[in-house]
Amino acid sequence: MSEHVEWSEPEAAAAPVTAAVTPADAADAARLVAFGLQPKLQPARDQEYAELLRRYREDPPFARLADAVAAGLGLVVLEVSPRAGMAVTAAEDSVFAVRMGDYARRTAADSGDRFLHGLAHLSVAAMAFPRPEDLADDGYIGRVTVNGVDAFVRQACRRLEERADEQGMNTDPATDAPGLEAAWRIWVRRSATGATKDARRLAGSTTGIVGKAAAFLTDSGFLQRTGDDNGGTYRTTARYQLQVRDMAGSAAMAELLELGVVPVTDGTASLLPAEDTEDLELAADAGLPFHS
Repeated sequence: MSEHVEWSEPEAAAAPVTAAVTPADAADAARLVAFGLQPKLQPARDQEYAELLRRYREDPPFARLADAVAAGLGLVVLEVSPRAGMAVTAAEDSVFAVRMGDYARRTAADSGDRFLHGLAHLSVAAMAFPRPEDLADDGYIGRVTVNGVDAFVRQACRRLEERADEQGMNTDPATDAPGLEAAWRIWVRRSATGATKDARRLAGSTTGIVGKAAAFLTDSGFLQRTGDDNGGTYRTTARYQLQVRDMAGSAAMAELLELGVVPVTDGTASLLPAEDTEDLELAADAGLPFHS
């Protein structure tokens, strides 16, 4: 007597279950991005922010969700860490993008001064991170002063003027001339302080323009004011280092590096090319936290 055995198809392996995104998850991801849009907020001082950062690092699906929320708002995530929080920058088409024209209107600047304000921002970035290895070192803290940045720009202007004299080109720049060649004539003609009767510097003076740039960067969480010496002293934040890494090194920055400007009189660092740094290239459009 033979035993009848029934054969059946093996059961299909159970498909992995992916947890569905809940409205609460979406709300938490949006909340994290909202924290990132508050650049002065430090994760160490906000428990909810710190917890959401921890979740971002430990929960990949949540991290992807937060990245998607940021992308939908036209934001680029530069870094998510305890030191920088959720550091984001606005893409050119983002509603959060700050444009140079808007910045100039905020500072009540004449339209002809917009280039000077852009040069001030470029120079603050250059002085804050004078060498490529400084920009690459997460632990590096840059320090700048308003008077030091102005002195740096004026010295760069003198180098540019000398170069133009040597090349017999000390006339109005051609339309295809580098941007800095066009800038030095404007900057050196402007008073450094133009102080009023009560010793306040004029907004349209070069130190006034640098001061406006430093104040904007401080309000944006990129600099921290540390004192009043030399027109105002500032230190960089992790967010500013990330911002300059992402936007650094345009043709104008390259021109500044090539000038080899020596240290300015207040003892701040010079902008000199570092040795053996071929692998530490700067990216384009140095130090401008807004779009043209």
